[in-house]
Amino acid sequence: MAHTIGLALDCHHPTRLAEFWKLALGYEDEPPPPPFTTREEWVAEFASPDDDQDDGAWLHDPSGVGPKLFLQQVREPKTEKIRLHLDVRVSLEAPKAMRWVVVERKVAELVEAGGRVVGVYPEHHVVMADPEGNEFCVC
Repeated sequence: MAHTIGLALDCHHPTRLAEFWKLALGYEDEPPPPPFTTREEWVAEFASPDDDQDDGAWLHDPSGVGPKLFLQQVREPKTEKIRLHLDVRVSLEAPKAMRWVVVERKVAELVEAGGRVVGVYPEHHVVMADPEGNEFCVC
C-alpha cells in the first residue's frame, strides 16, 4: 500500500515564504484539522515549553493531488545545498512547441516574486532559488 507524503521546508520566515510557494505551486493555505478553528489553536495544543518556533505555514494542493507542504521556522542559517529539491512541472500539459515558453513565463513570475535564477538548461529546465535560497527546478 502506498502512503501519502508531506514535505517540510526549513526556513526563517515561513508565512512570508509561503506566499512565494503558493504562487510557485498553485497551493493554498491548509485549514487546521478539526476540531480546531484556527492554526493558532492547533499549535497551542501541541507546543512544548521549550519550543522556540513562533511562525509556521501549512499549504496544500487544492486539487488534492500534490503533497502537503509545511514551512517550518528554524533559527540556524542554511549552510549548504539541500539534498532534496522540488521540481515545479509547469509545462507537462503544454504542446511540445510551447513548453519552453511556459517555463520561461513561470520563471519570470517567480523572479518578480523574489526568486532568482541559478542556472538555465535551455529547452529543459531552469534551476532557481526561492527568496531564502532553497533550490528548486522549473521544468
